[in-house]
Amino acid sequence: MTTADAKTRLELLTTMLRVRRFEERCVELYSAEKIRGFMHLCIGEEAVSAGVLRALGPLDAVVSTYREHGHALARGLPMAAVMAEMFGRATGASHGRGGSMHLFDGERRFYGGNAIVAGGLPVAVGLALADRMRDRPTVTACLFGDGAVAEGEFHECMNLAALWRLPVLFCCENNRYAMGTALEREHAVTDLALRASSYGMRSWAVDGMDAEAVADVAARAVDTIRGGSGPCFLELSTYRFRAHSMYDSDRYRDKAEIGAWKRRDPIPALTELMRAADQLTDEDLAGIEATIGEEIDTAVAAAEQAPVEPVADLTRFVYSERT
Repeated sequence: MTTADAKTRLELLTTMLRVRRFEERCVELYSAEKIRGFMHLCIGEEAVSAGVLRALGPLDAVVSTYREHGHALARGLPMAAVMAEMFGRATGASHGRGGSMHLFDGERRFYGGNAIVAGGLPVAVGLALADRMRDRPTVTACLFGDGAVAEGEFHECMNLAALWRLPVLFCCENNRYAMGTALEREHAVTDLALRASSYGMRSWAVDGMDAEAVADVAARAVDTIRGGSGPCFLELSTYRFRAHSMYDSDRYRDKAEIGAWKRRDPIPALTELMRAADQLTDEDLAGIEATIGEEIDTAVAAAEQAPVEPVADLTRFVYSERT
């Protein structure tokens, strides 16, 4: 195993742990009614965030879904800004106006969560077209769930991106449930990568519980797009360990199914792989956990002290900053 491999693994593991521990703390804060509104967790799906986002450069664009905490943190949004947004505070990534589902950071070209299923797909195609018209050598990554594949926007956007050879990386986080509807109850053809390939684009089916596999295929896809071959599609087979949202009773999934997927948890899987290769010690892991814990504590403390937006600013950012 090379030093570069060890470094990559450490980065992937650290990203996944940051996302997992952040969301676990959010659950505690939500239960204490410090975070309100809707909240969709990606616990179990962290390998997707860690693997896909590391394949992108700082000038590339990212369009996400309402389950975007992991995407935002992996993209580099400051944890303090994400936590403050969860609290609805003015120092949040979206000034406290968006909450859990609408994180945004124009400086990092993170064009947010989107509460509408498949709503980010047309945005991603538009961003890619704009970059193409400006001769920018960038890629737009669009992350969405398997439920979005059943929407009309998906087919329209896939067709247009392929027709115009736009630099879009379509990333389907296939966790097998569109809210409470199982994949096979919604799609006549459940091989989503095969469906994407029918539009004439390169498509890969990836084990979304394997961070290294996700990172490798995402890097290959990004290189393909940068080479001018048009859009690519990744079907990332993953699973959310928790319910669809904090309001979901989760009665539509069998406990044995959930347990089977939890045994494939991407974090302990990579941890054990690194230990076996002498790339990680218990002291290393404890150090990573301690650093992440301190980061989360600092973010929570800052969010609790941050101000809410003044009522006088209620109409700001609706259309523009101009008066």
